[in-house]
Amino acid sequence: MLLFKKKFLEPIRAGTKTQTLRCWKGCRVRPGRRSYIPGAGYVHVESVEPVELEALSDADAVPDGFETADQLRAELRSLYPDRLGKDYRLYKIVFRLLPPEEQETIIAERERRKSDKKAGASEARDQWFDETMRKLGELAGPRKTGSKTGSKAGSKTGLKAGSTKKRTRRRS
Repeated sequence: MLLFKKKFLEPIRAGTKTQTLRCWKGCRVRPGRRSYIPGAGYVHVESVEPVELEALSDADAVPDGFETADQLRAELRSLYPDRLGKDYRLYKIVFRLLPPEEQETIIAERERRKSDKKAGASEARDQWFDETMRKLGELAGPRKTGSKTGSKAGSKTGLKAGSTKKRTRRRS
């Protein structure tokens, strides 16, 4: 996923911004892969290469949405004040926004995968429940059935276990 400030989203959607410069410790995207830009959509990463800040030219600035390399450098310095020149590298990422029909296909595929994953999780829960109940049944041992279950059923009432007859008091 590539995040952008709002001011860059419209140029990305319009196809005029086709590159970005990122300051990372290690490259986080790969050429030939797809990435997502919230507010713009899916992009195909065309190329990724490390670059030096001072080596950027006006030709590098235009696809990034700037008129000059000086404007681009100023923006990068404001975005990455603590990172430039440290243990971080500057990467030039060239991308192209995928057409609407490809975007729709990708979204439909993601939704299908989510649905399949939920169904699989539900099935896994059902299997877990069945297996757990089977194991608990094995641990509990055989069940006792009939009227003599329980320790002293009916002992306080004077009734035999399983009896439904009420005890009545005799009058003297």
